[in-house]
Amino acid sequence: MATFYAPRLFLTRQLVRFRSHFLANSPNASLDKSILQRYSNLETPTNRVQATYLWIDSSGERTRLKDRILDKVPSGVEDLPDWQYAMYNVLDGENTLKPRRIYRDPFKPGKKDMIVLCETYSADGKPSATNKRAAFQEAVDRIGDHEDPWFGIEQEYFLMDVRGRPFGWPANGFPAPQGPYYCGLGANRVFGRDLVEAHTLACLYAGIDFSGSNAEVMPSQWKYQVGPSGGLKASDDLWVSRYILQRIAEEYGLVVTFDPKNGAHTKFSTKAMREEGGIRTIQEAIEKLSRQHERHIKAYDPKEGEDNSIIDKFSWGVANRATSVRVPSNVATAGKGYLEDRRPRSNSDPYAVCGALVRTCLLNE
Repeated sequence: MATFYAPRLFLTRQLVRFRSHFLANSPNASLDKSILQRYSNLETPTNRVQATYLWIDSSGERTRLKDRILDKVPSGVEDLPDWQYAMYNVLDGENTLKPRRIYRDPFKPGKKDMIVLCETYSADGKPSATNKRAAFQEAVDRIGDHEDPWFGIEQEYFLMDVRGRPFGWPANGFPAPQGPYYCGLGANRVFGRDLVEAHTLACLYAGIDFSGSNAEVMPSQWKYQVGPSGGLKASDDLWVSRYILQRIAEEYGLVVTFDPKNGAHTKFSTKAMREEGGIRTIQEAIEKLSRQHERHIKAYDPKEGEDNSIIDKFSWGVANRATSVRVPSNVATAGKGYLEDRRPRSNSDPYAVCGALVRTCLLNE
């Protein structure tokens, strides 16, 4: 009996030591979250709305936010006012936030409170350098409704502690080799599931087309999917889902990293691809992509020169995950469906990725 319990006792002591050390380095995790609940239950005026304006900052990789109190419930995004903001690294001039899509806010108590996803515009009235959404919108507008492009995006990420080490990894070493972690189960294999499931519920509440999640090949590495959605919806959803994930991780005292070692595989289809005989249209699109490989790599890489997978030479295959573009086996069997571009990085801007797919495959640029 003593032999049976000894490893469990050792593990429990190690976890207690780890948690104590972790909390000491994570101020957010040590806060009493129940205090906020006292105020979350307070009744607010019926004509007052909390709107969290969310935008992509000048890094092109991070989101920022500020809250605005509105004096009426907007009937749609067109009723929301623009808002000025100052760039943190620019002392002169102001930029403008232009609302583009509304989401329900899972962090606010009122059912009418919202997240407002915005585009950024410079003082001269032109889209800012990191506003890839405006160009994507312009491309979608040019192709018309008959193409009906759909996108589905996978988002991989790591959970880190505040010291920059993967959450749950040994303090002075590495976990056991890969194998048991992918879609795994067990306290010695999976770290952070509570956070992941909270993220799923919050995204569904917000109105994101959230389609699933799973543990990945290394401990504390996870993946979720948004879409399939038409037009700009999947890209909007991905940015807002990234924000929601980081907000929840903030409450747990964890840090989310979209390190480029991870991926953001993007599924793409048009109406013709989804119809009978669509495999021919898929093959035509792949041929176009093969001729624009370098252009796509530049669009997918927010920081050119860093590591990226499958960049040296374009390749494609059926059920082959080591290629630039994959045609799933079920698509090949059915003769219709979608292709999967496996080149985007986990920190890629989905507007740039999906915009490049539209411009190459549908606008023949």
